[in-house]
Amino acid sequence: MPALQDPAMTARLYYDNSFLYEFDAEVLGSASSADSRPGLILDRTAFYPTSGGQVFDTGWIHPRETMDGKLRVIEVLETEDGQIIHILENSASISKGTRVHGLIDVERRRDHMQQHSGQHVLSAAFVRLFNMPTVSFHMGAESCSIDLDTKNLSAAQVESAEALANDVVMENRAVSIRFVTQEEARGLGLRKIPPVERDQLRLIEVDDFDLTACGGTHVASTGEIGSILLRKIEKTRQGWRVEFVCGKRAVAAARRDYTVLAESAGLLSSHVWDTAEQIRKVQDESRASRRERERLMEELADSHATRLLGETPQHNGRKFVVRIFPDRDLTFIKLLAQRLTRQSGIVVAFVGTTSGQPALVFAQSAGQPFDMGALMKEMLARLGGRGGGSKDMAQGGPAQIEALEAALSDLAARLRG
Repeated sequence: MPALQDPAMTARLYYDNSFLYEFDAEVLGSASSADSRPGLILDRTAFYPTSGGQVFDTGWIHPRETMDGKLRVIEVLETEDGQIIHILENSASISKGTRVHGLIDVERRRDHMQQHSGQHVLSAAFVRLFNMPTVSFHMGAESCSIDLDTKNLSAAQVESAEALANDVVMENRAVSIRFVTQEEARGLGLRKIPPVERDQLRLIEVDDFDLTACGGTHVASTGEIGSILLRKIEKTRQGWRVEFVCGKRAVAAARRDYTVLAESAGLLSSHVWDTAEQIRKVQDESRASRRERERLMEELADSHATRLLGETPQHNGRKFVVRIFPDRDLTFIKLLAQRLTRQSGIVVAFVGTTSGQPALVFAQSAGQPFDMGALMKEMLARLGGRGGGSKDMAQGGPAQIEALEAALSDLAARLRG
């Protein structure tokens, strides 16, 4: 972390009032982030720095004597020694001792208060119902998550925790702040006590539901959380991760979900609640259709192989099949090569396609003496491109297709002897 010009500590106004969106302060000095972005240190601040899973506030700072020259605060950092740096969008020459006015981005702060307070209620619900403690909390731009210390987590448990958490939200329970010593905290039955020893702990209490140590910003009553919506769960190395959103984020997520669901239902000509069943039906039909296409392609490849073998004369005990298809894909020519070499034990096949991405497949019946992988590399050295394979089968993508058929005919003629 950066070296500070002044060791004085910053008073954290958000500790006592999460709803303080404007404040006056004095510049203690300047500092920079680890990546050399400019910043200011103030004697007091309502800006929250990234800490405890909650991300930083943003906003503006401007000198008190003028409303002009607002400085955009784009990040707030806490140093290892507990100092707070307000990272600015652009460099500014504000001298030590200057009186400034700070303005918090209210929408961002309120969103963070909803998410963090919702996390406290949700974590307490998992403990009360299933004795699943939260080991970490992450607040992202789109959603939040908690990691639970548990080996198993079912959908029914998730729904039960969500229901209890929202019951607490609707009961509009008071959320209060108090400060206690470490010794006092040990006898209060906290859900979680931080491992770092401090003279005082800041406790966040959800009336008659949760009490835990936390330095973040929170609502004054659970009703301000709005709602808590659990999105998904996934297994992690040490437990289970639960993704959730609260308040306006929950409304926005539900609206996006319903919009997509309604559009999907419209495409399927079904009611939104029948969408899943309709998708399963479409998937079943698609799988059946794919199997039928595969069966027909195999029949077509067998038919082509039979016809080509009947048309191809035998030279020195072998049949060299050379054919370029302008309207078939790689899947078909590979299947054709396999059918040719299985229908007869004396086949050497050089087949290709110029449809879409040009491709070549070289194959020979088991026991034939040539090396298809080596011949493919030789051909691609002539035509450009990449590829390779084994002794009996190889494939590649030629860069030039103008002389492709002639090159394959020359190769077959050379091997025929």
